[in-house]
Amino acid sequence: MASVTSISVNEATAADLRKAAAAAALHAYAPYSGFRVGAALLLESGAVVTGCNVENVSYRLTTCAEQTAVARAVAEHGPKMRIVAVAVANADASIACQPCGACRQTLAEFANGDCRIYYPGDRGAAGECSLADLLPAAFAPSALRERR
Repeated sequence: MASVTSISVNEATAADLRKAAAAAALHAYAPYSGFRVGAALLLESGAVVTGCNVENVSYRLTTCAEQTAVARAVAEHGPKMRIVAVAVANADASIACQPCGACRQTLAEFANGDCRIYYPGDRGAAGECSLADLLPAAFAPSALRERR
């Protein structure tokens, strides 16, 4: 994927993404774990798309907030959309929360390694890293394109 450079992520943008993710967490359906998570994606176009976790009594069918936001972004903006930054928040900001492994791989489908990830760290401290920091050896779409 080409490097995303059309939009910059400054502190104000990161703060807005964190707020959007926290607001999305309030809409989560989490009757089993009680752990409500929200995600906000900043797309290369400048659009912000949110999602929240949706649990299921058959736990394996639960959908994470990041995956919900990605599916919504594809539905609303098409499969060529690109993610520049992601914020994750949970209803209890004092609990650390980063994207799980499946969400990291889902994000890698639509984002470059330099995509910024914002998350709540220990005791509510603001955390930040790149997608490449979270998924250093990502299995990227380019791996399959090279085989064709």
